[in-house]
Amino acid sequence: MIFGFGNSAQHREINAHELANMLAANQAVVVDVREPDEFAGGHIPGSINMPLSTFQPGRLPAPEGRQLVLTCLGGKRSGMALDKCAAAQASVDTHLAGGFGAWTKAGLPVER
Repeated sequence: MIFGFGNSAQHREINAHELANMLAANQAVVVDVREPDEFAGGHIPGSINMPLSTFQPGRLPAPEGRQLVLTCLGGKRSGMALDKCAAAQASVDTHLAGGFGAWTKAGLPVER
């Protein structure tokens, strides 16, 4: 097991600029699995907060033709959430490489 990712080989990673382009083209829905206090401190604009501590793949929003992309602070918790999705046979397999930290390091907009 690498960095807590039980099924990491099945996880697709995209970088911050790829995600920004997808969001600009209305091709992605971002689900942030950090805890509410972390989310309130800053998050990707338009993202939905579904903390890992209570994460249930069956409660993910309907993507309506867009791709669901999970994120957290650095990538570990979103990978754990993807493991839960795989176990539940949910079709979500993508997360933001480096998480919110990579997003902010890339100088992309933050919502509070």
